[in-house]
This record gives sequence, structure tokens and C-alpha cells, in this order.
Amino acid sequence: MLRAFLRTEAGSTSVLLAATVLALLWANSPWGDTYEAFWHTPMGISFADASFSLDLRHWVNDGLMTVFFFLIGLEVSYEVRLGQLRDRRLIAVPAIAALGGMLVPAGVYLLFNFGGPGAGGWGVPIATDTAFVLGVLAVVGARCPDPLRAFLLTLAIVDDVLAIMIIALFYTAGISFPALFAAAALLAAIVTLRWLKIWRAPAYIVLGFALWVATLQSGIHPTLVGIALGILVFVYAPSDHKLLLAGEAVQEFTSEPSAQAAREAARRVQRAVSVNERLQLQLQPWSAYVIVPVFALANAGVRLDGETLRAALTSPVAIGVALGLLVGKFVGISLGTWLPLRFGWGVLPGNLVWGQLLGGAAVSGIGFTVALFIVDLAFKDPVIHDQAKIGILAGSLMSAVLGWVIFRLAWDRGGVCAPPEAEPEEELPELLSEPVGPEDRVRGPGNAKVTIVEYGDFECPYCGRLHPVLEELRRKYPKDVRLVFRHFPLRTLHPRAAPASIVSEAAADEGRFWEMHDILYDNQRFLTDADLEHYAAELAVQPWTNVPEHVARIARDEESGRASGVRGTPTLFLNGRRHQGPLDLNTLSRAVEELRAPS
Repeated sequence: MLRAFLRTEAGSTSVLLAATVLALLWANSPWGDTYEAFWHTPMGISFADASFSLDLRHWVNDGLMTVFFFLIGLEVSYEVRLGQLRDRRLIAVPAIAALGGMLVPAGVYLLFNFGGPGAGGWGVPIATDTAFVLGVLAVVGARCPDPLRAFLLTLAIVDDVLAIMIIALFYTAGISFPALFAAAALLAAIVTLRWLKIWRAPAYIVLGFALWVATLQSGIHPTLVGIALGILVFVYAPSDHKLLLAGEAVQEFTSEPSAQAAREAARRVQRAVSVNERLQLQLQPWSAYVIVPVFALANAGVRLDGETLRAALTSPVAIGVALGLLVGKFVGISLGTWLPLRFGWGVLPGNLVWGQLLGGAAVSGIGFTVALFIVDLAFKDPVIHDQAKIGILAGSLMSAVLGWVIFRLAWDRGGVCAPPEAEPEEELPELLSEPVGPEDRVRGPGNAKVTIVEYGDFECPYCGRLHPVLEELRRKYPKDVRLVFRHFPLRTLHPRAAPASIVSEAAADEGRFWEMHDILYDNQRFLTDADLEHYAAELAVQPWTNVPEHVARIARDEESGRASGVRGTPTLFLNGRRHQGPLDLNTLSRAVEELRAPS
């Protein structure tokens, strides 16, 4: 249970949030003075007369966070070569949106601080915190479809790269050229090892650590080392040859299990996957659950007494940061999305609609990790430093609330998902156009007094909420209620719904429709092709066989739905008549009681 929790975005965000709260409680406790004292504790290494020392906060900010930025470099490298960033038309919109989401917040901040002592903090509100944004989207759930998540992840990658460039160009105090030349030589040595295809981890670790020290001494922020090394890590798609070797090794282990065969199978399977992906898999939990939370613990602590909060309310730095995140990000990303779409420079993935995009733009105003990072670089005055932190906390909290409100207003109208072309004012038929027949997917006794026909969509959040209600009705009236499911995937809102319907029909070929139906509703947020294939394997189903027949079967359901006036999901018909009321258990139970009562 714990492992499943930690694998989710909500899990990693909860750990980060807990670390932030702990830092605030520590800084505002009776022992608040120990917060700064602890993080300023010096720690280092020495050998003879040579020594190297930093305080604990700088070990976290300059050392551990290098691993965080190394992961960003790995992700950038992967996406450019194999992922989202290969398609220029898909990159254009989120890239320009990311640029708008940096320029406008910086401008908003400078409106309040230009020429003042806090002017150098214009970089604080420019960066989106990917971890917190993903956590909020996890809470939003099925209202945030996979295409929106992909759009925001692409935006966040571009945002991170631009933020790193800004740190390098504008937040570097002074340059030590001998150390810089040493760093360049070490980087060249790493590139040479890569070119020679020498893949010895100890060599890279030693050279990487030396490069980090040299970069730190040069005056350039060492986190740049992380992103540079991440980009250099080799990434490739598995070749047919390596996949064949891996398959043969696994087959050999299956036929003659032994420790040696197991080791060889594991080695071959591992080599089929690029070093980039293996490193991401190994380092991501450490970054999400250790490094970033420790960074939050070391940097988020700020005194929140009455005097500090009163000063922050009138502080141009705090106001500029908060409004930069709340207003600047929302306006900048929205405008940066509209412009390339208006002029045809790019396209959106998965037919996203503006309600989803505006919600995504709002939550992108959550700026935390990189924002705190830049605060530490931009301000030496502890008072301004703390005011900027308060601005980050306030702006991020308000952005999360604004995003939640937009998602709720956009998608909670009436508890039904409807496509953009739906016409809510039209007069809809009350009767089911096509009676239940042998082709239907039926659950329950054939002689039941009440037949509930649901037109549903496996990705629709409201169908997901209705699913346990209908199951409770079946348990409550086992002899009197039967359920009929008809497909009505809303492709413009839910791009994964149609593939999920196809897989459910493949399961129906094996007599396991309702088992797959339950699995799909229990895992609504995980409906990628890989997820669907996994569920099919669990039920011993061939998911992509007879696809034309399954598509035709789904199309017949959709046609009957349109003829019956279905315009959104879920839509219910009870004994052939449209259900007009709420979809809660009490309302539906009353409707069933009326229909089963003797006339």
C-alpha cells in the first residue's frame, strides 16, 4: 500500500508539502532560532593542508540539487530524442506558452520593484514547480486528461531549461577563469569518454564530482553541471537485436530456471533499455522523496509572526512575487498558448479545450523549488529574502486554489461530461431509441423488474463516481435490478476512452467484459496503451485483435445513444425512460423502488 502511494504524483507532492510545513513550524516554533543556526553549520572534507567546506544549506542547494537538475537534463535528452519534443508542431505551443509564462511574471514583478532594492529578484516568479503542479493535477484527477498532463510537462521542461539559462546568465556573481578552464577540460574529458563509448560508472562519477567542484569554484552555479551531464547521457530506443536477445534470455530462464539464467536474463533486459531511462528510474524516487523535500526543509522556513506578515503585505517584493505567480503566470501562459494557435504555428495534443488549458495555466503559477532557489541567489538582505519567500508561498497557494476553481467551474456543471458541440438547451428524447437486446452487455438477472441502461465513457470522472453507486444498487436489489452498459466515448474530452472501450470489447470476446469494465473504472487515471495492455494480460485477453469489429460495435452504441438524445456521460435510462434527477444512491434507490413497486 505504501509503495503504491509513493509511486503517485500525489505521494511525492505530499512528502514535499510535509517538508514545507515542517520547515515553517520549525522556523516559527520557540526553537525558531535553531533553524538558521542548523542550516549554517559548516561541513567539509580536508586532506593535509587542503580543505573544502560549505554550510549545510549550500551542500543541499549546490550539491544535492545538482542531482535534481541532472534528472531534468535526463528528461530533456529523452524528450528531444524519443519523446514529446521530437514533434515541432507539438513543441511550439507549450514552448511559447512557457516563454510567455516567464516574461509576463518578470514584467509584473518589475512593475512593483523596478529601480528598488528588490529589482534583482525578477527571476523569482518565472519558474513553475513541476512536482507541485503534478500533485495538484493528481488531485484534480480525471478532469485533467493525459494530453493536458503532457502539455504541462512539456511546458515545464522548457520552463526549467530557460530558468537554468537565466540562473547562469543573470545570477552568477563573479567568474574565476582558471577554475572555469578546469571545468571545461573535465567536461571535455567526459564527452570524450562518451564518444569512445567507455561506459565505466566510476570514471564518470570521479570526473563528474571534479567537474562539480571546479564549477563551484568558478563562480557559475554548479547545478548547471547537473543539467549538462544529464543531457550528455546516452538515450536510445530499444533495438530489435537487443529485444530479441532479451527475449531469448527470458525464454531460457523460463524453460530452465537457475540463478545464472536469471542473472543473464536480467542483464539482457537491462541492456535493452538506455542508460538514460535506467538512471531516471533509479534516481527519480531519491529526487522526489528525499532531495527536493530536504531542499524545502532547508529553504522554506520563514518567520510568519504579525510583524513579518504586516511588512509583507506592503512589501513590493512579496506583492511582486505573489502577483507574478498568480496573475503573471496565468496571463503569460494563456497568451502564449493563444498566439501560436491563432497563427497556426503549432497544435495541441488530444483536442484539449480552453477550460482545461486555463486550469493548467492557473496551477502553473505554483512556483516553489526553483523560485526558492533563485531567492537564495538574488537576495543577501535577510528581510527581503524572507519577504520573497512569503510571496512565493502566498502566490503558489492562490494559484493552486485558482486552478482548482477553474477546473471545478469548467467540468462540474451538472455532473455530466459533455463535448463542446453539445447543445444543453435542445429538447431531448425521453425514451430509449433501441431496446435492450442480445448484443448488449448485461449484468444481472434477465427477469429483473428494473433495467438501467448507462451510456458511459471509461475516462469520464462522473461515470467513475457513478460506478460504485450502480454496484451498490445491484447489491441492494440483487433480483430486481440489471445493468446494461453502452459505449459513448467523448473523444474530444477523453482521448483514452475509445481505446479503453476497444479493450473492453476484446475482453467481451473472452466472456470477461464486466471484469475489464471494473478494472478500467478502478484505474481511470491510468489508461495509456501500456496500461490497457497490462490489464488485458491480467485477464488473458488479446487487446488489439478484431479491432474493426469492436470499433463497429462501439459505433452502434454511439449511434443508438445519439438517437436517444445522449449528449454527455453518464446518461441513464431506467426501464427505457431517461433519468432526469441526480445520480446519487438515494435518488436512484427511490427511482428503483417506484419501478419495482406493484402497479
